[in-house]
Amino acid sequence: MKTMLKVCRKIISTLTILVILTLAVVVIAVKASGGEPTILGYQFKTVLSGSMEPTFQTGSIITIKLTEENQQYSKGDVLTFIDKNENLVTHRVTEVKKANNETLYTTQGDNNDGADLDPVLSENVVGHYTGFTVPYLGHIVNYAGSKSGAALLLFVPGILLFIYGGMTFRKAVNDFKKQHETASTNQ
Repeated sequence: MKTMLKVCRKIISTLTILVILTLAVVVIAVKASGGEPTILGYQFKTVLSGSMEPTFQTGSIITIKLTEENQQYSKGDVLTFIDKNENLVTHRVTEVKKANNETLYTTQGDNNDGADLDPVLSENVVGHYTGFTVPYLGHIVNYAGSKSGAALLLFVPGILLFIYGGMTFRKAVNDFKKQHETASTNQ
């Protein structure tokens, strides 16, 4: 029973530390990048609409590989691009055309009835979807990007650390008392 309790404490301690570190990394990465963090040429994007459902759900985080110079894409690729209104959009390529030494991509959301009205110039493509999605994490990342969210997400790990420290201190005191009582009864 004592061994089982020890194992549970270690698991809870490890999970607590991992949660604290993860929250801290998310907040710092979001704040440092001004939005979506970039790691080794990959960027994390938050899905804001249901246009690509069921491929990915609203509120998911997706990873895209940033476009390299002169990179070409094919029909079926999922691209993240800047549209004419300066919005970031992620849709699937339905057609590729070449015109005046420029590549144009016709795109469409998987959940949309028709293709997007304006073709996408290759220079407006930010990157392509890698196939990696984390559902619902985008809601947390968007919240972490706000002032109140960043404060709360940094405050929560602090509270967890305080609680964890208190539990560890209490255990150390109890262990010390037990050792002292055992030593007193043996004399």
